[in-house]
Amino acid sequence: MTMDRDAAARAIRDLLGALGYDADTDPALRDTPERAVDAWSSELLSGRSVDLEALVHAGTLAQTVAAPGSVVLVRDIDVATLCPHHLLPAHGTATVAYLPRTSLLGLGTLAHLVNACARRLALQERVGEMVVEALIQFADARGAFCRLSLWHSCLALRGARQAHATVRTIAAGGELADPAALASLERLLAQEPG
Repeated sequence: MTMDRDAAARAIRDLLGALGYDADTDPALRDTPERAVDAWSSELLSGRSVDLEALVHAGTLAQTVAAPGSVVLVRDIDVATLCPHHLLPAHGTATVAYLPRTSLLGLGTLAHLVNACARRLALQERVGEMVVEALIQFADARGAFCRLSLWHSCLALRGARQAHATVRTIAAGGELADPAALASLERLLAQEPG
């Protein structure tokens, strides 16, 4: 499904009007519909157009993993996403780990993968699951893990108004879905700085 930028801008203009704001007469709002569409299409929802399989394959290094017990772990990956319930932003960090089978991914590829999954209208839980699924399916990882720690503006600015609350979700698959392996990884993460 492709984005209809003109229809989206009209819808935002209509939304502002329905809320009592006139984008045609208020100079501060005059270009808001187009700016909002630009922000959503080129940034906040840009992951929808990313082919996760192609992204992972492009980031696969042409080398064999020597140690079968190796773990690749990247923490503190910046994450920004939109809550699909309120269309409000959430941001924070991700920690991604995977057990390579025969090949390694470039470290930047892990950050790009998290970004591509987060920049879709998906619940936080689903974002982590997408990262794990892509690593297992497309990178042939023996196991994968994604922990997201996000501050949700929908939780902070409305409803419960919990300005300091963070939401932590964990997704794991393959060998890292085993409770003992997951507990071992969590202990490792607790010992690491950061």
